[in-house]
Amino acid sequence: MTQLKTAGVPRVGFVSLGCPKATVDSEHILTRLRAEGYDISGSYDDADLVVVNTCGFIDAAVEESLDAIGEALAENGKVIVTGCLGAKDDVVLAAHPQVLAVTGPHATEEVMQAVHRHLPKPHDPFTDLVPSQGIRLTPGHYAYLKISEGCNHRCTFCIIPSMRGDLVSRPIHDVMREAESLVDAGVKELLVISQDTSAYGVDTKYRTGFWNGRPLKTRLVDLAKALGELGVWVRMHYVYPYPSVDELIPLMAEGKILPYLDVPFQHASPRILKAMRRPANAENVLERVRSWRSICPDLTIRSTFITGFPGETEEDFETLLRFLEEAQLDRVGAFAYSPVEGAEANALAEAVPDDVREERRMRLMEFQEDISTQRLERWIDREITVLVDEVDEEGAIARSPADAPEIDGLVMIPEGEHLQPGEFARVRITDCDVHDLYAVPLP
Repeated sequence: MTQLKTAGVPRVGFVSLGCPKATVDSEHILTRLRAEGYDISGSYDDADLVVVNTCGFIDAAVEESLDAIGEALAENGKVIVTGCLGAKDDVVLAAHPQVLAVTGPHATEEVMQAVHRHLPKPHDPFTDLVPSQGIRLTPGHYAYLKISEGCNHRCTFCIIPSMRGDLVSRPIHDVMREAESLVDAGVKELLVISQDTSAYGVDTKYRTGFWNGRPLKTRLVDLAKALGELGVWVRMHYVYPYPSVDELIPLMAEGKILPYLDVPFQHASPRILKAMRRPANAENVLERVRSWRSICPDLTIRSTFITGFPGETEEDFETLLRFLEEAQLDRVGAFAYSPVEGAEANALAEAVPDDVREERRMRLMEFQEDISTQRLERWIDREITVLVDEVDEEGAIARSPADAPEIDGLVMIPEGEHLQPGEFARVRITDCDVHDLYAVPLP
């Protein structure tokens, strides 16, 4: 029976091969397609793309599936492969490298993600209950992009693993689809977050996913490269200083992602780091920081530290201050240790008195003020690009590549009342204080 095509509604062709289990998988996918408003096409000619659910149990079935994929490519050109043969993506890609995506069996969600990437359902503001990019609490020009949940560390002061579990990385195609949706909605800055951003993909053994028809490993550097193609600022948060982070620095030097790292060092005394159950070799961290800056001199490093951790002596605290002096971090936050219910650190001996914890926090922040000011002074007389956050009759408030929203400094532009929130602007830096830069807009 000939089906009438509904104007403006995307249509998906479907080829289902294999056993009854594969048929059920096909039914699930078709149900999701129809529930989301896609039309199902009965011909290659009338379809915007084709899904082929394959069989790969025996050689004859493999051959039949490869032939079906080839026919769909010849007749339509846009093909998503799923099913048992899809579990052997190397076989599919060797025969048909031009397919849009490959997933394994029982993969309704992955198939729908591929369909969304290559054939988005147009957003209808009259019938859709939420905007295409979802509900967000941030301004329209920046958004947080969470790439994983949970954490494999067992820091003694932290209870996140007991609440959120071990690391679970999101599939890279899922992350990229969300990122594209946000950019399409007008977002100019993506802030990449997780409990442990550096470990992205460790739990999946860096499984290969697909985005825009090409393979991508579930790995931070691969994600950073892909996000860098979207034409917006990409900022990395909560990055532990693993050796793998070294691969990000050339991308920053090339302007692919922002030259910014939020690295939660927490302390510098080897003894305290061991009690915290964190990497304990501060000397290696200093060497890594120097190496990063030799490759990317404009790199901004922000970090947080805990003062008054159980057992911290004055000598340990002085070690932390010496670290700050040598590391010359750009942005620093500090917290006086506070016991958290359920944290192992609560059982450690030698609790530091409350007033000493707070006194050390204040000393650390005062010590860091001179360092932060000197780091900001390097920008005076330079021309840079900023992202405008607010504008009123007194001028504009913006952020530089060195400033994450709400936690870092600002760029004050007294003559920027003509600028627009959410736009990039070129400015010349004229002055600074402990936290903020001051600038004039360029023509």
